[in-house]
Amino acid sequence: MKAHVALRAAAIAALTTFTFGMAFAQQPAPAPTPAAQQAPASDALPVPPPPEVVGTAWIVMDAASGNVLAGENIDQPLEPASITKVMTSYVIAAEMAGGKVSEDDQVMMTEHAWRTGGAGTDGSYSGFEVNKTAPLIQMEKGMVVQSGNDAAIALAQHVAGSVDAFASLMNMYAERIGMKNSHFVNPTGLPAEGHVSSARDLALLGRALIHDFPKAYSYNSIREFTVGPITQPNRNVLLWRDQSVDGIKTGHTSGAGYCLMASAERGDQRLITVVLGSSSEKQRADDSQALLNWGFRFYETHKLYDAGKQVAEQKVWKGATDQLQLGVAEPLLVTIPRGRYERLKPMMDVPRTLVAPIAKGQQIGTVKVMLDDKVVAQRPLVALDAVEEGGFFKRLWDEFWMWWESV
Repeated sequence: MKAHVALRAAAIAALTTFTFGMAFAQQPAPAPTPAAQQAPASDALPVPPPPEVVGTAWIVMDAASGNVLAGENIDQPLEPASITKVMTSYVIAAEMAGGKVSEDDQVMMTEHAWRTGGAGTDGSYSGFEVNKTAPLIQMEKGMVVQSGNDAAIALAQHVAGSVDAFASLMNMYAERIGMKNSHFVNPTGLPAEGHVSSARDLALLGRALIHDFPKAYSYNSIREFTVGPITQPNRNVLLWRDQSVDGIKTGHTSGAGYCLMASAERGDQRLITVVLGSSSEKQRADDSQALLNWGFRFYETHKLYDAGKQVAEQKVWKGATDQLQLGVAEPLLVTIPRGRYERLKPMMDVPRTLVAPIAKGQQIGTVKVMLDDKVVAQRPLVALDAVEEGGFFKRLWDEFWMWWESV
């Protein structure tokens, strides 16, 4: 009897050791440390505050990770002025990708578009002749580069049949992007009741345009555009000041003040800034430039895990196979202060017991990335492959061992 008890205790101890070892082995591998890099002493210091900004709201966002580096009043609904046209560009690109319209379509500059957004109005215009057509791609560049209200209205009518119908498309795509504090009434950004967005939403919009439709985004880097006898410059003066800047859009109305959504790429990092309600063209450009410089100097972005690649492996009971590979459905990127890469600590939270069947893509747990006891990134862990139920004897055998572990 004593021998049996001792044997059983030894078996339980061995099984406990095995289980602990498995749990330890299943932790996600730490992010690889950059080879032969020693962080400068200055990078061990706290990040200094961002530059002071003259404006109602502003934000600095990393384009790859979507992390907000700094901001003020970032979710406050405000008039976005002509930055609205970035949403218009997104809708046109999305409808083009869906085969609804083509860049070769002939777009009519209707009398309504000309009267409400043309040269006779107080806003910016492109100069396309009334009651004549132009290729969609030309009309779009007139809207993007020259901020032409007439072109925006004509494009909206062509894509959706009317301005109101196009505004509905804008709001549907905005919801898909995750813009929670935005509502669009027109494609121009001209003042209208209920036409609002926020600094965070606009940064998300810029990020989506860059990622989803890079060709459409590239029009924002064009410095000037000619329609007939009229050549107009892009109003984003940062395109001339900073070679890393390649977009995105300016805006101004008496109610909105001076606004600028800017984006720049330096090395393999891209940042997006939005400044709303600034006091002048110069101020919005100066503040945007300062925010970009600050963000690039003090932050860096790393990809820790690729989508669809194994992050961890977990024991599965009663399955046709005994192990389940776990990963992330989307790349896991993190934006952190420079010089802190080696301090990242991945952690995994998964159920202690997994029982087949398990579907491919099923969420199993969560992977978190910690920096100095703060969560800086978090993503669901999903099954990379399906695990079907095992046969009768496999299920029976695993049932026994599950019971044994629980004793």
